[in-house]
Amino acid sequence: MHTVLDSSIQPKPIEQTPAVQTWQLRKVYLTGFWLNQKIESLKSCSLTVYKGETFGLLGPNGAGKTTLLKSLLGIVRPTSGRAILLDHSIGAPLRGSLRDRNVKQRIGYLPENAYFYDFLTGWEFLELIAGIFQIPPSVQKKRIPELLDLVGLARQTARKKQLRQYSKGMLQRIGMAQALINDPELIFLDEPMSGLDPMGRYQVREIILSLKAQGKTIFFNSHVLSDVEQICDRIAILARGELICVGSLDELLGRADVYQVIIKGGKEEQLKEWMTGLTLEDGYWHGQLNGDPQNFLNTLPSMDAQLISLNLARASLEEFFIRQLRERGITTSQ
Repeated sequence: MHTVLDSSIQPKPIEQTPAVQTWQLRKVYLTGFWLNQKIESLKSCSLTVYKGETFGLLGPNGAGKTTLLKSLLGIVRPTSGRAILLDHSIGAPLRGSLRDRNVKQRIGYLPENAYFYDFLTGWEFLELIAGIFQIPPSVQKKRIPELLDLVGLARQTARKKQLRQYSKGMLQRIGMAQALINDPELIFLDEPMSGLDPMGRYQVREIILSLKAQGKTIFFNSHVLSDVEQICDRIAILARGELICVGSLDELLGRADVYQVIIKGGKEEQLKEWMTGLTLEDGYWHGQLNGDPQNFLNTLPSMDAQLISLNLARASLEEFFIRQLRERGITTSQ
């Protein structure tokens, strides 16, 4: 069934049913003139993405993000390990081939660097993709205009302008439209914000949120950490082919309602009733607030204490990401 995308729909609850699951997925490339050198792009990668979840995969350039995504889609053959995609096994013994056409009908995919038939117009290109999915012409007539409106491309431009005349941002938009042409339940997006201006990024973010509200499962790679922080239910960080952490933002960054407090004056016994991890540094009390911030502020005069600062203790995703890489000695793209 092909439905209209509507960002006003309330998000559906996430099922604890895997849409994507991998076990020890590994990919080794042979390089060199004699193919006698090995590059391990993926190292024993095991993760689970649940149905209805928006999952973000982060990592520096060359970390193996695209290799993982392409291994799941059967574009790249994993060296070892196995995976399940919408209850369909890939990897051994199928050697990484996603052969079941019924499964492919349920998947949408936007590559990072997509190459289109540039002599076609945007409208003709979407008709071509719709034909591949065997979408009836009557459904195409409704679906294609909806998708063009959704991605912010004018219908007349899509009808008359060849793809070779599109800017990179316009190509990214038409690529998003083709990824959604079959109304997929599982959507893979490889750097969907790439090449977009701030307005384009905002529109793509709204599209992803509308898909999320419909209960779609979204798996995407991105370097735009601020967008990931707003969109994703869970994230994973991949570095040098290895998953170094997986979890929700609250699990990885800490709760968003924890405050770091610096106080001057006051008595330790009284402050301990409000603060955990209390320490005295250079005459100032430091700790995390354990209670309602407003009530705490109201009690400060009675404790003969002065507030110096009250800040959310939670680090940003960018700070967490950089720290994880630096702890592993990764300072540049490698």
